[in-house]
Amino acid sequence: MNRFIKHLSIFASLLMAFSAYSSDEGMTKVTHAMGVTSVSKDIKRVVTLFQGATDSVVALGVTPVGVVDSWAQKPTYRYLRPALKGVSHVGLETQPNLEAIAALKPDLIIGTRSRHEKIYTQLSQIAPTVLAENVYDFQHSLELTAKAISRDRKGKELWSTFQERIGQLREVMKKNHSEWPISVSVLNIRADHLRLYLQKSFAGSVLHEVGFTFPLPSQTGWGVKLKTKEALPSANADMFFIILHSDDEIVRQNYKAWRSHPLWKALKAPQNGKVYEVDRVTWLLSGGIIGANLMLDDLYRHFDIITDSDS
Repeated sequence: MNRFIKHLSIFASLLMAFSAYSSDEGMTKVTHAMGVTSVSKDIKRVVTLFQGATDSVVALGVTPVGVVDSWAQKPTYRYLRPALKGVSHVGLETQPNLEAIAALKPDLIIGTRSRHEKIYTQLSQIAPTVLAENVYDFQHSLELTAKAISRDRKGKELWSTFQERIGQLREVMKKNHSEWPISVSVLNIRADHLRLYLQKSFAGSVLHEVGFTFPLPSQTGWGVKLKTKEALPSANADMFFIILHSDDEIVRQNYKAWRSHPLWKALKAPQNGKVYEVDRVTWLLSGGIIGANLMLDDLYRHFDIITDSDS
């Protein structure tokens, strides 16, 4: 009898180990800003809680069941509308609706620590939840999303294609500019101040990949607010990309006031006629790999670069 019990115990242990192994076989462990989360390898219902995650999921070939409202062109950015037709909205990026998320019965939620750390516990009670560290590191957003939905190969393909386009653009820029690399400032015009976006911002990270340099190299964050025109010399660069924060007249009037100031006129980009207005959604709000590629499209157009696919 003792021998039978012993064998039964061994069999039970093996069965438990096999069950755990089988369970693990169907799961992926995802390391993210809040720790490690086990996620099914067969994800079917994804809710994305920031723009870069939505962009990344679409780029990876998956249609989310729920997304947050866009910051402009509401409720969905125009470039994503064909892919997100009929998809439910679950509130604002800064204040998602937990009940609406739960009603969608997701099997994965993707958010960001900078927006959703305080509600991470509640989100995790609804479904496995992974958080990116911030909203502007589009490479990390792509990698995290690809890992979480078991599309690592597709994610690597997307990044490789992006790098090929970067390399082509960099070579043309080097050839056309004897003093390469050249410096660049990305200026976001608000109603009452300017924001200077640097290397750590979304637009800055794309431009950095190309090889542009930035003012204020010791600055470690996304950028700085310029509240007085006396701060303009800190934005001095060979080239300016201008993002108007809205179409409101007060924003355009503020831009006109800054451009009229003597310090603006003394900066290199205005003096050389290298000031370009760019699309706010693409350069500031998209936050994902599709948006990054749209930025490259803009750069190709700005510098009259013709690729093999254009000829």
